[in-house]
Amino acid sequence: MSGGETGFPWRPLIAISFGWFMVIVDATIVNVALPRLGREFGASVSGLQWVVDGYTVVFAGLLLSAGWLGDRFGGLRVFQSGLALFVLASAACGFATGLDALVGARVVQGVGAALLVPSSLALLQGSYGDRRARARAIGVWAMVGGFASGAGPLLGGVLTAALGWRWIFFVNVPVGLAGTLLTARWVRAGAAGAAGRAGDRLDVPGQVTGAVALLSLTAAMVRAGRSGWGDPLVVGGFALFAAATAVFAVTEARVRAPMLPPSLFRDRELTAATAVGGLMNLGFYGQLFVLTLYFQQVRGYSPLETGLALLPQTGVIAFGSWLGGRATARGGPRLPMVAGMAAGAAGFLALTIATPSIPYAALVAPMAATGFGISFTMPAATAAVVEGAPPGRTGIASGTLNAARQVGGAVGIALLGAFIAGGAAHFTAGLRTAMLVAGAAYALGALLALSVPRGVRGDAGRPDMAESRH
Repeated sequence: MSGGETGFPWRPLIAISFGWFMVIVDATIVNVALPRLGREFGASVSGLQWVVDGYTVVFAGLLLSAGWLGDRFGGLRVFQSGLALFVLASAACGFATGLDALVGARVVQGVGAALLVPSSLALLQGSYGDRRARARAIGVWAMVGGFASGAGPLLGGVLTAALGWRWIFFVNVPVGLAGTLLTARWVRAGAAGAAGRAGDRLDVPGQVTGAVALLSLTAAMVRAGRSGWGDPLVVGGFALFAAATAVFAVTEARVRAPMLPPSLFRDRELTAATAVGGLMNLGFYGQLFVLTLYFQQVRGYSPLETGLALLPQTGVIAFGSWLGGRATARGGPRLPMVAGMAAGAAGFLALTIATPSIPYAALVAPMAATGFGISFTMPAATAAVVEGAPPGRTGIASGTLNAARQVGGAVGIALLGAFIAGGAAHFTAGLRTAMLVAGAAYALGALLALSVPRGVRGDAGRPDMAESRH
């Protein structure tokens, strides 16, 4: 379906965006309800970290396999399966009677999200054959994700204050059902067909070792906040992470159909964009976890007041995504990635001034800079990866980017959360350290983005350059 037939064809994009919106809003909507969950279930900071990371760890750990499934069996089938699973798990979250049950349902949500996200990009690529139409679709897709990420804390605050925390999960049910109906009606089954070779098999060793590496790293960081970095279980977790990562790397270099093909990283643009994606989420989602607890536990804000307080950060995300998409379409992904990561780094470093008594107005500009940073960067990183993917490997490539982002988010929540887990007396110092780490991650991302060539093939908005890649 081309964008030049009878104007831009909005229907496939609208249908796909329902599921995409639901997954991204769920990564941030729960944050403002965490203190209330902690009181109701008697959970510590480390327990609350698992409410968020139970979702993101599984999401990240399965994204690459989900990308393979989309390439192998067709994006539409995998996308609809992910939608159905996500809706059922959301209902289970809302009915949870304890922290363990809630974390378990969040894990199942992560499985659904992993199935849904890479196949959504593959469906976009198949639904928009014209390069300019595809660039526009990806820009809108990224803007929807930015809006969802920004709307999450405010929507969570409103629902928690008006109806209770369970409704932050129940709201997914009608959204998911609408997405299922519209996808069945408006997205062609052949939009992202089975691109894998018939002999390809799921890379089970790679999936297992990759999941073990991610889970052990996250668990070690969460425990470190409670027991200290020298705790034997923390040290053992890091050792297991190192061993599993080494085995994963060896496995992927030797198996016939690797979950993460090493050949993907021969493209410098794709490699840099993937690394930027991980650093981007590490800083942003880690600081969002910390900042939400700061507003409620240190400044005494309610969930609704916290959602409103975060508006300078979350409110600019949709605009930044739109602007980043336009900048990427016109000049390629390098400049938006560099500028976005630099703006975010400056914002995080400025947030180190946060104390119990500092005027709220002093935090507005730094929060706006961090929100703009992630949103301006995201469309560029996405376009770089989609256009840098080899033919027929869009699902794997987009799964790689989203896996890097979710790994970054999970690690960021675990790492930055560990700095504030020592109690109220140490919260301000821990917050300052967390913001310094977030700023350093974004500064490193800006440097990596500089390695992307000027006028590269990932410029989805210029058909003459995009066509040259095939």
